[in-house]
Amino acid sequence: MQAQNVFQRTIRHLLLLLFSAVMAFPFYWMITSALKTNDEIWQFPPTFWPSSPQWSNFLAAWLEAPFWRYLTNSILVASVIVLLQALNSAMMAYALTHMRFRLKKAITAIIMLGYMIPSTAVYLPSYMILAKLHLLDSYAGLILSNCVSVFSIFLIRQAFLQVSHELVEAGQIDGASSMRILWSILIPVTRSSFIVLALITFIEHYNNYFWPMLITKNPNLQLVSAGLRSFFVEGGAYGLKWPLIMAASSFTIIPLLVLFLFAQKTIMKSFNMSVGVNKG
Repeated sequence: MQAQNVFQRTIRHLLLLLFSAVMAFPFYWMITSALKTNDEIWQFPPTFWPSSPQWSNFLAAWLEAPFWRYLTNSILVASVIVLLQALNSAMMAYALTHMRFRLKKAITAIIMLGYMIPSTAVYLPSYMILAKLHLLDSYAGLILSNCVSVFSIFLIRQAFLQVSHELVEAGQIDGASSMRILWSILIPVTRSSFIVLALITFIEHYNNYFWPMLITKNPNLQLVSAGLRSFFVEGGAYGLKWPLIMAASSFTIIPLLVLFLFAQKTIMKSFNMSVGVNKG
């Protein structure tokens, strides 16, 4: 029986190792391709490690386009959006879970209905609103158009529903204001949900491509995804300089890799929670 358990565990670990290798291979191929020459990338049979690593490709790619600006824009915009979404979601979720007012159920139903609408369906009206407010081609347009998320409200609402209403009532009896209850009771108790929200939102908006491309034309405002495309068209000469393109792709994912290394357990937990919310 024990030998059978050891055999099953060994098979399970081997399958996990094989699956992990398959998942990690594209990243390995991207980094090793960045170290090859253009001819070596296309040679057949392919080489799994460059015969003469071209480390200078990384510096050449970095100098051919303002990637520092693309990375700064993406990190700045994604970070501010995280803060605003957390703030808005906390206040909205508090109202929907621990406050009493007319049409509360109707407003909750409307928000849940909004979760079912595809994001692309609101691109046109959102674009027209930003145009009316003269916020196109600006950091404000990029941030304000994403500062409210139905998913974030839903996620925090589910967390606040787990908090005992008697705890909130105790705060009200002590004379605490709604903001005091929110900041002193609800947010500390549901801190893990806010961390999950921050991670999901940051990754989503760091990788966002279509909407920022639609509302911004100024090269100085380009996020890293749009900047990488521009580099493919200009610096990469439409795919003729694949080593530089692979090098650029490699260092644009560094912030996400750093985030993953420091918050690996929380990220995995966040995906489990997001799956649960989506099923709900």
